[in-house]
Amino acid sequence: MPRDGHYLNRSNWLRAAVLGANDGIVSISSLLAGLLAADMDRGAVLLAGVAGLTAGAFSMAAGEYVSVSAQADVEMADLAREARALDDDPEDELSELAESLAGRGVAPELALEVARQMTVHDALAAHAREELGMQGLAGEANPLQAAGASAFAFALGATLPLGAVVLVPGLSMLVLVTLAALAALGASAARMGGAPRRPAMLRVLFWGAVAMAATAGVGRLFGVAV
Repeated sequence: MPRDGHYLNRSNWLRAAVLGANDGIVSISSLLAGLLAADMDRGAVLLAGVAGLTAGAFSMAAGEYVSVSAQADVEMADLAREARALDDDPEDELSELAESLAGRGVAPELALEVARQMTVHDALAAHAREELGMQGLAGEANPLQAAGASAFAFALGATLPLGAVVLVPGLSMLVLVTLAALAALGASAARMGGAPRRPAMLRVLFWGAVAMAATAGVGRLFGVAV
């Protein structure tokens, strides 16, 4: 358990790691299930799996980089507008801050005094927290770091079903390894987040099974790569 007894400060990186690993496991296992169900040649199945791992990892990295960068741009723009408002009309901004505090249950007179003290200490940071809901500094997240972590998590997750096909070709082994990996992922994520394990495991198992069943069904029906 964290020293402060809370797990919320882990939510951002834990979300990204779980998303990347889950996507790697589900997408590659589903791809392979479709190919195996279509009776594709083993070499073609492995080639498609490696290609899917590579493309998926780069896609996750690009998506995370763009997402984090866009969020940082929005935060910086909002902070710039707030800074201009503080320069143009500090009294109105002080009133807004006091009203925000009062709306959270602080007595009006005390809210005004607290708003004054917060303004003296760091007006922009106070308004960023109270008005914009920002925690920490804008652009604090590193886009490259987020992209690398997302790509690594995807590749790590994708390696499990791909490795199963390399070692023991066959749809049954792929399904067993994938479900075991998803169960472990759900349990680990719940443990790191301090949440109940059973619901987390059931969620990832259900959607992973649905995805594999759907692509295997398409592969069986059409007898082509999906």
